[in-house]
Amino acid sequence: MDGDRDVWITGIGLLSGAGEGNAAHAPGIDPAQPRSDIANLLSYPIHPLCAVDFGKQIPKASEQRQMGLWQRTGVYAAGLALADAGLADRPDVLDRTHVLVAAGNGERDCGFDSKVLDNGICEGASPDRLNEALLTGLRPTLYLGELSNLLAGNISIVHHATGSSRTFKGEEIAGVSAVENAYRRIAAGQGDVFLVGGALNAQREDLLLGYELGSYLWPHPYQPVWSRKELGGGFTPGSAGAFLVVEARGHAQARGREPYARIRNVVSDRCGRESGEISGVLHTLFGKLNVPQGPLPVVSGASGVEPVTSGELAFFQDLERRGYQPAVRAHGTRLGHSVEAHFPAGVCLAALALAAGRFYQPFEEGGTEKPFEGELSRVLVTGLGHWRGEGLALLEFVE
Repeated sequence: MDGDRDVWITGIGLLSGAGEGNAAHAPGIDPAQPRSDIANLLSYPIHPLCAVDFGKQIPKASEQRQMGLWQRTGVYAAGLALADAGLADRPDVLDRTHVLVAAGNGERDCGFDSKVLDNGICEGASPDRLNEALLTGLRPTLYLGELSNLLAGNISIVHHATGSSRTFKGEEIAGVSAVENAYRRIAAGQGDVFLVGGALNAQREDLLLGYELGSYLWPHPYQPVWSRKELGGGFTPGSAGAFLVVEARGHAQARGREPYARIRNVVSDRCGRESGEISGVLHTLFGKLNVPQGPLPVVSGASGVEPVTSGELAFFQDLERRGYQPAVRAHGTRLGHSVEAHFPAGVCLAALALAAGRFYQPFEEGGTEKPFEGELSRVLVTGLGHWRGEGLALLEFVE
């Protein structure tokens, strides 16, 4: 790849239960305080969003009203990334900024849903009465505003990033695909600057219901990611918005920007997850990254769901036998699991560590997350879906 097409991360926007911005997520965040960010919703532990003044990035109240918390979180984090990259007041560049969003389904009005069910089912109402409730109770502007692809639309409207727009769906693998798409399009000369990321509002009863029907949630008192296997596993949802600006090195240098890190490669796959298959797929993907043996810091997107979390841990143990020394940090322990936004958040955390020249301290005790000592030159990021999809990214320090 031409050196001018190296893929640099030049802007980061993070919003989570840990706080707002880079300082709240950089190495040095207290690994011993995740419980202070935990709240219970329907008896399930979640990581709620920190207090946010959305008006700082979405100044029009009318625009805020037509977005649910999920969209406001994503639009806000996107604004942080653009400002961090020095693009917030650059209409000449924003006109060419492509938007790639990993998005889930929009939020529902649970109160109204319950009312419709009460009227249409519990009281044995006629179809005419049910239709009347739908026609009079739904607000069309809110419903349309919650379509998945309109998160990217609102980012373009609010922040004037008006290049092409793509929305990826498919839970965690959507976040992997968004980052991978930006990387490959820059490397191929199909664009110079991309805004990439996703968002999740974990404080939703309908979202929790859907995941619990699949037995994916962690229903017990809070435990770190690697400590959940004995009770069957599960993830604790975490509200988050995670966006990054990635651009070609030549483009960034022309406007005087320095990078947080370089994305060396992003690879992904999807397996059926039969016995032992997860570790095998990860080894195949890892082989494409050409990582030299030795110390290997890892920002892991492990969710806590079984058996995929154990499969990822087996992969790390195999790496140790092959001459690597993985120092793994599961950021779901600290921030919760943010599904579509989880892999972009991991990439952001890895880039912050490389820029700071130091890695995160272990997020939990117990021996799985080992201390890291030495020069920080590269970080591996993993992103395994709680049900399907596997992805890896390798980030490197830039001199």
